[in-house]
Amino acid sequence: MKKDRKNRKMSIKRVLRMVLLVLISLFLGGSLYAWNAETLVGNAMPMPLGWGVSVVLSGSMEPNLHVNDMVLVVHQDSYAVGDIVVYQEGRSLVIHRVVSVSGDTLTTKGDANDIPDTPVALSAVKGKAITQIPLFGGVLRFLKTPVGFLLMGVLAVILFEVPYYRERKKAAKSQKALRQEIERLKSQDKE
Repeated sequence: MKKDRKNRKMSIKRVLRMVLLVLISLFLGGSLYAWNAETLVGNAMPMPLGWGVSVVLSGSMEPNLHVNDMVLVVHQDSYAVGDIVVYQEGRSLVIHRVVSVSGDTLTTKGDANDIPDTPVALSAVKGKAITQIPLFGGVLRFLKTPVGFLLMGVLAVILFEVPYYRERKKAAKSQKALRQEIERLKSQDKE
């Protein structure tokens, strides 16, 4: 009974460790992909499969969006007045609300701003914000720093190595005990 409980506990730990490793791997891979897209192509927010994430960096959308909120963005073929969109301006992203649509251009404005932005070409619009996760963008911003990236790498190594280190240590201890028993038996046999 105790052994079954212990095995179940070990299985749960392995599954959790694997889930964490997959999440860390996805984050590191996604970060590398995004860095590559921004550095080589100038694309501030790659949208694989039409989806992306952006982080609110200013208070221009208060009280609806706050600094360090993470916004999930989905590409659309058309946008309507009232939609919150993310568009690329140079190498920066802007998250503002659509106040008018005219052919292939949108005019946007931050909810906290008094004046609308310069009209934006529809081709510069990345997508529509469909949901937000409060403060999670701050975590993402930290993890994208060199220290955060290094921390994620170290965590991945720890998740891989620590459990196996314990197993190797246990196996070495067991092997040592077996060798001692063999030596004891050999010495008994000589007598």
